[in-house]
Amino acid sequence: MLTINLTPCPTLTTARLIIRPLKQSDGKALHQLRSDPTLMQFIPRPLTIRVDDAVRLIQTFNDAIRRNESVTWGITLNNKPGIIGTIGFVRISPENFRAEVGYLLHPEYQGRGIMQEALEAVVHYGFRVMKLHSIVAIVDPDNTASARVLERSGFRKEGHFREASYFNGRFLDSVYYARLASEY
Repeated sequence: MLTINLTPCPTLTTARLIIRPLKQSDGKALHQLRSDPTLMQFIPRPLTIRVDDAVRLIQTFNDAIRRNESVTWGITLNNKPGIIGTIGFVRISPENFRAEVGYLLHPEYQGRGIMQEALEAVVHYGFRVMKLHSIVAIVDPDNTASARVLERSGFRKEGHFREASYFNGRFLDSVYYARLASEY
């Protein structure tokens, strides 16, 4: 079984980005992201109602890091400290040397290659530092932008599961993508 140690939580950097642990002071920015129904339409998670909800969510994320169960980072531009998105390994399966990546980016920054840049940094960390064997992503079949980001980042579509999960009173399809360490 893989041994996971996410503490202290690392900060990842790219040419344009700082991918860092979330802080309580990121609550307002996270709330703006997680309360936007359009932005969250493909993410089957409850919307935040108040900034306090986002602050509690950050605490939940950070508690999961301390337990080595998952890691969620804030994405910031090198020249701006505020978060513009999140990315992380939302589920880690140490017994399978596998993690599921998930991400969210403010609409103002979409279409600029930012998420692909962040994803590449996180994939690198997953394969080279965490020693994962595979990284998966689960997307809504209508989220073609996310599918393109994954495919450009070397992920392959592995399957389409019909009505695989239940959220907000309806069954949702899920498309699974994966990337293997041997292909990195």
